[in-house]
Amino acid sequence: MIEVEVKARAPADLLKRLSECKAVPGAVERHRDIYFRSPVRDFKATDEALRIRTKDSGAYLTYKGPRLDSSTKTRQEVTVPVADAEALEEILTSLGFVRFAEVIKTRRKYLLDEATVAVDQVEGLGSFVEVEMGVSADWGSARDRVLGILGNLGAEECIRKSYLEMLLERV
Repeated sequence: MIEVEVKARAPADLLKRLSECKAVPGAVERHRDIYFRSPVRDFKATDEALRIRTKDSGAYLTYKGPRLDSSTKTRQEVTVPVADAEALEEILTSLGFVRFAEVIKTRRKYLLDEATVAVDQVEGLGSFVEVEMGVSADWGSARDRVLGILGNLGAEECIRKSYLEMLLERV
């Protein structure tokens, strides 16, 4: 699947705009993401990521491929549920993967025009809004739609960097 995603700093009136747009609110989740370095290639150089995400509904292993365009965070994403996150981490480290960073956030999801809007409070970074759609093809059309939704929510400027990249820049 291709994840078409745009992100921006959350405007002060974001919740009001979501209400005006008739966005359907979802649950509030707390995410803990653990990122790994590969023993065989430099994920930073290849623009890839491997993480274990733990949240209320369970744990998930996610691979993110390189970004596909220069204006959004559109990329291949493959996620599988994991029964035991700690055991998976032990397997990965035994294979030479190195745990190197953690991102913790509180996320409130909304549904709006077939897209998921996430309002994130990221520890150490602040408040953000992400708009995303998952597609199997024609990601260009989905990109235009998520950019339009982000604009309607009052976001000023897209951020292509991941939360991980932003946190690592602060170190």
